[in-house]
Amino acid sequence: MKQELRRLVIARRNALAETVRETKSEIIYNKLTGLPAWQQAEVVMSYVSFGSEVTTHALIKGALAVGKRVAVPLCVREGRCLIPSEIFAFPDDLRPGTWGILEPRQECLRPLDPQLIDLVIVPGVAFDRKGNRLGYGAGYYDRFLKTLRPGAAIIALAFSEQIVPDVYAEDHDLPVDMVVTDEEVINCCGYYRRREQGNA
Repeated sequence: MKQELRRLVIARRNALAETVRETKSEIIYNKLTGLPAWQQAEVVMSYVSFGSEVTTHALIKGALAVGKRVAVPLCVREGRCLIPSEIFAFPDDLRPGTWGILEPRQECLRPLDPQLIDLVIVPGVAFDRKGNRLGYGAGYYDRFLKTLRPGAAIIALAFSEQIVPDVYAEDHDLPVDMVVTDEEVINCCGYYRRREQGNA
């Protein structure tokens, strides 16, 4: 069921015209930057958008411009893990890496302790209203999110077309705190559920 849902939602997202995705991404950006979790965060980690995902390029540039410390993920295929790496310039510090996604260049790799991160902006294929996330199937973020300090916020960005009734979450899946879409901000109370599970 997960694989079929993944295929259907990616196709739905890909079907959006580029201009529509750009407009929706700008709306999402404005909603996100108005949230206290964003405004209070000093150290932010964000995915670097690829393909038809909600774009994060303006988000990353904006965070750097206002003096936030910003990290982006480096995907390490061996062990399927993410390394948060601090960047000082976007996109100058990056180059196409795993699957063509922009990642830190070797000479710009600056690993950052996950415990220092206040807020993580995560990607995903689909989300339900409980904050459960359907990723791309490799498990990189599932493993990484468990390394964050208690109290770190996890916020997902998604087009409204990516919200579904159920993503068939499993017990080990970690929910996000909020999902910001072009239509609404969905508060999911993910932090409290992670704490109950012993993962916060």
